[in-house]
Amino acid sequence: IVFFFRTAEPLEYHRSFLKENCRPDGRELGEFRPTTLNISSISTADGSALVKIGNTTVICGIKAELTMPPSDAPNKGYIVPNVDLPPLCSSRFRPGPPGEQAQAASQFIADVIESSDLINREELCIEKSKLCWVLYCDIMCLDYDGNLLDACIIVLLAALKNARLPEVTINKETDLAEVDIQKKRHLKINRHPVGSSFVIFDDSIIIVDPTAEEESLSTALLTVVTDEEDRLCAVHKPGGTSLSGEKLQHCINRAITRNKEISKLVDKGPPSQAKQALVERAIWKENKDSML
Repeated sequence: IVFFFRTAEPLEYHRSFLKENCRPDGRELGEFRPTTLNISSISTADGSALVKIGNTTVICGIKAELTMPPSDAPNKGYIVPNVDLPPLCSSRFRPGPPGEQAQAASQFIADVIESSDLINREELCIEKSKLCWVLYCDIMCLDYDGNLLDACIIVLLAALKNARLPEVTINKETDLAEVDIQKKRHLKINRHPVGSSFVIFDDSIIIVDPTAEEESLSTALLTVVTDEEDRLCAVHKPGGTSLSGEKLQHCINRAITRNKEISKLVDKGPPSQAKQALVERAIWKENKDSML
């Protein structure tokens, strides 16, 4: 009977839980799913990471190549993110060119890189107007169950922190680049942007870290990106129900707390899943009042 109710009337099924300030998977409204992180997941990449938020699984591989700097910024390199949502991650996606959601996610990640000052692109330049690095950041979703943007930001940050570039010099006699793969350095990460996504039910109820089903039934989606110094980097809200200033501030406060937890995860490596679940619940308890 429960299965039939959920299938026939999914919105009413969720409302029956929301009335009790909980969700079908057992979480409270302001509670994130357990988040786990694995570094150096791809041995052939210059940097890589894999993140799981609940069932949502995203992997990122970074490949660095040498090229000429852009003409309008001769002293800077490139960071090129690309989000891929292949059919293997969900039945909702089809083979072929990138769909609208994948394109929007790629553009959002590019905007976050720019607005957060994640990496100083000048440090990717080897010689002005002659040579620079381009970092291709390929982000692929392996299992889609909502909250894609949060996962993409976390996995990109972790992969960039893991990346190492070889030393490159330009021979003054031949004017050719010489690469020393024995000498590698880590990228300098300026900021730790972290996203926190929310959905709105029935124009008023806010829940965090939505599943794919919750996203499809909601009246609006909101993603707030903050850095480790509590600065607001980006707010992404593609239409839907309007949000009051007070509720938006609640979401920003929740995002600031989330940033601290994820920054520790990225810096110190992945804790056990049981320990991570305890951390998630402790953070929710600190913030549950502001989400109601």
